[in-house]
Amino acid sequence: MIIFINDIPVRILKAAEIADTGRINHTVDAAVEPVTQAKLIHHVWIKNVGEKEMETILGILDSKVPTGVLSLIISVKDYDAIKVFLKNRFKIVKAAGGLIRKKDKFLMIYRMKKWDLPKGKKDKGERYKETAVREVGEECNVSVRLGRKICTTWHTYTMNKRAMLKKTRWYVMDVIDDSKLRPALDEDIEDVRWMNQKEVYHALEHSYKSISYVIEQYYQHSSIKSK
Repeated sequence: MIIFINDIPVRILKAAEIADTGRINHTVDAAVEPVTQAKLIHHVWIKNVGEKEMETILGILDSKVPTGVLSLIISVKDYDAIKVFLKNRFKIVKAAGGLIRKKDKFLMIYRMKKWDLPKGKKDKGERYKETAVREVGEECNVSVRLGRKICTTWHTYTMNKRAMLKKTRWYVMDVIDDSKLRPALDEDIEDVRWMNQKEVYHALEHSYKSISYVIEQYYQHSSIKSK
């Protein structure tokens, strides 16, 4: 499970799972030392995390005081208990979106001064796949053919002083008709643009880490499939 907290990727592992330590700069064992902001520098692996330590970590990441952490791997003592803890701490919002293909190009949207992918909240009784297709139609005015699921992302934000945790399922889509392509201005979308791989790479420099993750997962799955 990966959660983006203030756009910082936090990967939560079960106790028996092995962390990829290739990019780890520092390791903290919560069983023998306290978790403090001073220890969260660059890429950190925190082991033996329970609910108390998770609350501390969330407080550090949610703080307005700048932090030097770039990513976290958290090994938890009880994975199911941490999932329940997170669901109780946040209001869960369900959503779906798409990575839309047109030959060798992808459709990006520009909203709130960031390049993004079209997505939106799931209506009651609606399936995630239905949400994804509906939202890309509403935000970009295109019709698409739904493909495979890419991944699920979780990210936190605050709305009306309430801590929110959005669960988004992402799907590959192929465009059917983009002759009436336009941004949904009422959704604060200023631009919609087809981009090649190089243009997407540059757009991601002005995007969210969660969007970079979705595109990385797309290419990773595509690479595995082609072998």
